[in-house]
Amino acid sequence: MKDSKTFWDKTARRYAKSPVRDVDTYQKKLAITQGYFRPDWSVLEFGCGTGSTALTHAPYVKEILATDISGKMLDIAAQKARDAGVENVRFQQGTLESLELEPESFDAVLGLNILHLLENAEVAVSRVYEVLRPGGIFVSSTALVADLLVLWRLLIPAMQMVGLAPFVNRFNRDTLVSMLTNAGFSIEYEWQPNKTSVFLVARK
Repeated sequence: MKDSKTFWDKTARRYAKSPVRDVDTYQKKLAITQGYFRPDWSVLEFGCGTGSTALTHAPYVKEILATDISGKMLDIAAQKARDAGVENVRFQQGTLESLELEPESFDAVLGLNILHLLENAEVAVSRVYEVLRPGGIFVSSTALVADLLVLWRLLIPAMQMVGLAPFVNRFNRDTLVSMLTNAGFSIEYEWQPNKTSVFLVARK
Protein backbone atom coordinates (compact mmCIF):
# COMPACT_ATOMS: atom_id res chain seq x y z
CA MET A 1 0.00 0.00 0.00
CA LYS A 2 1.34 3.43 -0.94
CA ASP A 3 1.76 6.10 1.69
CA SER A 4 -1.06 8.66 1.78
CA LYS A 5 0.83 11.53 0.19
CA THR A 6 1.98 9.43 -2.77
CA PHE A 7 -1.49 7.96 -3.26
CA TRP A 8 -3.30 11.32 -3.27
CA ASP A 9 -0.64 13.06 -5.39
CA LYS A 10 -1.12 10.37 -8.03
CA THR A 11 -4.91 10.53 -7.74
CA ALA A 12 -5.24 14.34 -7.73
CA ARG A 13 -6.07 15.01 -11.38
CA ARG A 14 -8.58 12.17 -11.61
CA TYR A 15 -10.10 13.21 -8.28
CA ALA A 16 -10.50 16.79 -9.49
CA LYS A 17 -12.52 15.61 -12.49
CA SER A 18 -14.82 13.34 -10.48
CA PRO A 19 -18.37 14.71 -10.10
CA VAL A 20 -20.11 14.86 -6.73
CA ARG A 21 -21.94 11.55 -6.42
CA ASP A 22 -24.96 12.82 -4.49
CA VAL A 23 -25.51 16.50 -5.22
CA ASP A 24 -28.57 16.89 -2.98
CA THR A 25 -26.75 15.45 0.05
CA TYR A 26 -23.70 17.61 -0.63
CA GLN A 27 -25.82 20.75 -0.93
CA LYS A 28 -27.60 19.96 2.33
CA LYS A 29 -24.28 19.57 4.14
CA LEU A 30 -23.11 22.91 2.74
CA ALA A 31 -26.30 24.64 3.84
CA ILE A 32 -26.19 23.21 7.36
CA THR A 33 -22.58 24.25 7.77
CA GLN A 34 -23.17 27.75 6.43
CA GLY A 35 -26.03 28.13 8.90
CA TYR A 36 -23.44 28.00 11.69
CA PHE A 37 -20.91 30.34 10.07
CA ARG A 38 -20.47 34.00 10.99
CA PRO A 39 -18.83 36.70 8.81
CA ASP A 40 -15.96 37.26 11.27
CA TRP A 41 -15.03 33.58 11.66
CA SER A 42 -11.68 31.97 10.97
CA VAL A 43 -12.06 28.44 9.63
CA LEU A 44 -9.65 25.52 9.21
CA GLU A 45 -10.33 22.70 6.78
CA PHE A 46 -8.00 19.70 6.91
CA GLY A 47 -7.99 17.19 4.10
CA CYS A 48 -9.39 19.85 1.76
CA GLY A 49 -8.51 17.96 -1.42
CA THR A 50 -8.87 20.21 -4.47
CA GLY A 51 -10.53 22.96 -2.47
CA SER A 52 -14.08 22.97 -3.84
CA THR A 53 -15.82 23.04 -0.46
CA ALA A 54 -13.50 25.67 1.02
CA LEU A 55 -14.09 27.94 -1.96
CA THR A 56 -17.85 27.45 -1.71
CA HIS A 57 -17.80 28.45 1.97
CA ALA A 58 -15.47 31.42 1.46
CA PRO A 59 -18.18 34.12 1.10
CA TYR A 60 -19.66 33.20 4.49
CA VAL A 61 -16.60 33.68 6.70
CA LYS A 62 -13.63 35.99 7.20
CA GLU A 63 -10.91 33.53 6.21
CA ILE A 64 -10.23 29.85 5.61
CA LEU A 65 -6.98 27.95 5.99
CA ALA A 66 -7.39 24.86 3.80
CA THR A 67 -4.81 22.13 4.24
CA ASP A 68 -4.02 18.79 2.67
CA ILE A 69 -1.20 16.24 2.67
CA SER A 70 -1.05 16.31 -1.14
CA GLY A 71 0.78 19.13 -2.87
CA LYS A 72 -0.77 18.09 -6.19
CA MET A 73 -4.25 18.47 -4.74
CA LEU A 74 -3.36 21.93 -3.42
CA ASP A 75 -1.94 23.04 -6.77
CA ILE A 76 -5.32 22.37 -8.32
CA ALA A 77 -7.10 24.06 -5.40
CA ALA A 78 -4.97 27.20 -5.68
CA GLN A 79 -5.68 27.44 -9.41
CA LYS A 80 -9.42 27.13 -8.71
CA ALA A 81 -9.16 29.99 -6.22
CA ARG A 82 -7.34 32.18 -8.75
CA ASP A 83 -9.86 31.37 -11.45
CA ALA A 84 -12.74 32.21 -9.11
CA GLY A 85 -11.09 35.36 -7.72
CA VAL A 86 -11.35 34.07 -4.15
CA GLU A 87 -8.85 35.84 -1.90
CA ASN A 88 -9.79 34.78 1.64
CA VAL A 89 -8.82 31.11 1.30
CA ARG A 90 -5.19 30.19 1.96
CA PHE A 91 -3.85 26.75 1.07
CA GLN A 92 -1.07 25.02 3.00
CA GLN A 93 0.42 21.55 2.69
CA GLY A 94 0.64 19.42 5.81
CA THR A 95 -1.34 17.48 8.39
CA LEU A 96 -2.96 18.47 11.66
CA GLU A 97 0.08 17.08 13.47
CA SER A 98 2.75 18.67 11.26
CA LEU A 99 1.34 22.17 10.84
CA GLU A 100 2.10 24.85 13.42
CA LEU A 101 -1.41 25.84 14.45
CA GLU A 102 -1.99 28.06 17.45
CA PRO A 103 -4.29 26.71 20.18
CA GLU A 104 -7.79 28.21 20.21
CA SER A 105 -7.23 30.04 16.91
CA PHE A 106 -10.23 28.86 14.84
CA ASP A 107 -13.97 29.28 15.19
CA ALA A 108 -14.72 26.22 13.08
CA VAL A 109 -12.81 23.21 11.80
CA LEU A 110 -13.99 21.14 8.84
CA GLY A 111 -12.96 17.49 8.45
CA LEU A 112 -14.96 16.26 5.49
CA ASN A 113 -14.51 12.72 4.20
CA ILE A 114 -11.16 12.50 5.96
CA LEU A 115 -11.35 10.96 9.47
CA HIS A 116 -11.76 7.43 8.12
CA LEU A 117 -8.60 7.94 6.04
CA LEU A 118 -6.38 8.72 9.04
CA GLU A 119 -4.35 6.06 10.81
CA ASN A 120 -4.82 7.80 14.16
CA ALA A 121 -8.16 9.57 14.04
CA GLU A 122 -8.21 9.97 17.82
CA VAL A 123 -5.08 12.14 17.71
CA ALA A 124 -6.61 14.23 14.92
CA VAL A 125 -9.84 14.80 16.87
CA SER A 126 -7.86 15.85 19.96
CA ARG A 127 -5.85 18.27 17.81
CA VAL A 128 -9.06 19.73 16.39
CA TYR A 129 -10.34 20.30 19.92
CA GLU A 130 -7.07 22.03 20.81
CA VAL A 131 -7.11 24.52 17.91
CA LEU A 132 -10.80 25.44 18.29
CA ARG A 133 -11.84 28.43 20.33
CA PRO A 134 -14.23 27.73 23.22
CA GLY A 135 -17.69 27.30 21.72
CA GLY A 136 -16.24 26.55 18.29
CA ILE A 137 -17.60 23.81 16.05
CA PHE A 138 -16.13 20.77 14.36
CA VAL A 139 -18.01 19.74 11.22
CA SER A 140 -17.27 16.24 9.98
CA SER A 141 -18.59 13.92 7.29
CA THR A 142 -17.28 10.40 7.64
CA ALA A 143 -17.61 7.06 5.88
CA LEU A 144 -18.55 4.27 8.27
CA VAL A 145 -16.36 1.59 6.77
CA ALA A 146 -17.38 -0.97 9.39
CA ASP A 147 -20.93 -0.80 8.00
CA LEU A 148 -20.03 -1.33 4.35
CA LEU A 149 -21.20 -4.46 2.60
CA VAL A 150 -18.96 -7.45 3.34
CA LEU A 151 -17.84 -7.54 -0.31
CA TRP A 152 -16.41 -4.03 -0.09
CA ARG A 153 -14.70 -4.78 3.22
CA LEU A 154 -13.01 -7.72 1.54
CA LEU A 155 -12.11 -5.78 -1.60
CA ILE A 156 -10.45 -2.84 0.13
CA PRO A 157 -7.32 -4.72 1.31
CA ALA A 158 -6.84 -6.18 -2.17
CA MET A 159 -7.16 -2.73 -3.73
CA GLN A 160 -4.68 -1.33 -1.21
CA MET A 161 -2.16 -4.02 -2.13
CA VAL A 162 -2.06 -2.77 -5.74
CA GLY A 163 -2.19 0.93 -4.92
CA LEU A 164 -5.83 1.48 -5.85
CA ALA A 165 -7.05 2.43 -2.38
CA PRO A 166 -5.58 4.44 0.50
CA PHE A 167 -5.44 3.49 4.16
CA VAL A 168 -8.95 3.17 5.59
CA ASN A 169 -9.91 3.26 9.26
CA ARG A 170 -12.75 0.83 9.99
CA PHE A 171 -14.93 2.40 12.63
CA ASN A 172 -18.69 2.67 12.98
CA ARG A 173 -20.98 5.48 14.11
CA ASP A 174 -20.74 4.66 17.83
CA THR A 175 -16.94 4.54 17.74
CA LEU A 176 -16.81 7.90 15.99
CA VAL A 177 -19.23 9.58 18.40
CA SER A 178 -17.29 8.17 21.37
CA MET A 179 -14.08 9.51 19.86
CA LEU A 180 -15.57 13.00 19.75
CA THR A 181 -17.17 12.97 23.18
CA ASN A 182 -14.04 11.52 24.79
CA ALA A 183 -12.09 14.47 23.36
CA GLY A 184 -14.52 16.86 25.06
CA PHE A 185 -16.99 17.63 22.27
CA SER A 186 -20.77 17.62 22.57
CA ILE A 187 -22.72 16.46 19.51
CA GLU A 188 -25.00 19.27 18.37
CA TYR A 189 -26.26 17.89 15.07
CA GLU A 190 -26.22 14.42 13.53
CA TRP A 191 -27.49 13.21 10.17
CA GLN A 192 -26.99 9.90 8.42
CA PRO A 193 -27.90 10.30 4.74
CA ASN A 194 -27.34 6.56 4.44
CA LYS A 195 -26.20 3.63 6.56
CA THR A 196 -22.51 4.00 5.71
CA SER A 197 -21.90 7.68 6.37
CA VAL A 198 -22.58 10.23 9.09
CA PHE A 199 -22.50 14.03 9.12
CA LEU A 200 -21.86 15.61 12.52
CA VAL A 201 -21.57 19.06 14.04
CA ALA A 202 -19.77 18.90 17.38
CA ARG A 203 -19.36 21.83 19.78
CA LYS A 204 -16.32 22.52 21.95
